[in-house]
Amino acid sequence: MEKMVHTIAESEKGDRIDKAVSSLNEEWSRTQVQQWIKDGLVLVNGRLVKTNYKCAEHDVIEISIPEPEELDAIPENMDLDIYYEDGDVLVVNKPKGMVVHPAPGHLTGTLVNGLMYHCTDLSGINGVLRPGIVHRIDKDTSGLLMVAKNDMAHESLVNQLVEKSVTRKYKALVHGSIPHDYGTIEAPLGRDPKDRQSMTVVDNGKHAVTHFHVLERLGDYSFIECQLETGRTHQIRVHMKYIGYPLAGDPKYGPKKTLELGGQALHAGVLGFKHPRTGEYLEFEAPLPAYFDNLLEELRKNG
Repeated sequence: MEKMVHTIAESEKGDRIDKAVSSLNEEWSRTQVQQWIKDGLVLVNGRLVKTNYKCAEHDVIEISIPEPEELDAIPENMDLDIYYEDGDVLVVNKPKGMVVHPAPGHLTGTLVNGLMYHCTDLSGINGVLRPGIVHRIDKDTSGLLMVAKNDMAHESLVNQLVEKSVTRKYKALVHGSIPHDYGTIEAPLGRDPKDRQSMTVVDNGKHAVTHFHVLERLGDYSFIECQLETGRTHQIRVHMKYIGYPLAGDPKYGPKKTLELGGQALHAGVLGFKHPRTGEYLEFEAPLPAYFDNLLEELRKNG
């Protein structure tokens, strides 16, 4: 059983223990955490507590994370925004706020639930909870994802990701006015030793490269396009924070005083890859979601 230790920060002081723990991982539901507390899997300063315990600063929370159960994802009828589909691959535009694949305690409402209703021929390489999923984007990041409909396609798309031949461009709004038009961030990423649910730049981390281009400067913010050379967890969010320009709205890596957007202003707008069967290069572009467009317009007016 995996264990995780978290020390309560000043900003979390007064939060209920179930809220504090569930906020450490977007795939942990509050109901699930409440059950862990009742089962004695969550200790505060070495002691059992009730679900309504109010956290104090410097409390040490120890969580014994149960082994995930092998559960079946349930097909759900959803209005998916599909950009391309054939017998091998599917490209879908995921909305902000949607989780990509189910996890114990969060088995419905995910992109996979919708994909399973839409098509029954998804690749099984990643198991029953992640059928067809080749790569993912965070819950509060919108944009394009490629999905494999058979194992041949899955292996081809994964190999293209490994070979860095997939085109992935993101639009983002960051804090601060970036003085230079272009930049490349090359900094290794790994788990934050102080917070295992966060990523950070570490000497022994995985190689990670992000290229960025400033599209527009909007007062105290910059509207940028990022192109991934590698695809590490939270790569753009961590890299932009590392150079001093964190994403607007980002609850994990952004400043305390940021825009109330319900998550980071990040959109996977361009996706390109070679078709697994024909070898033809395909590229797709999804426009910014309405909230992002409206936000830019507001900043232009106020600027």
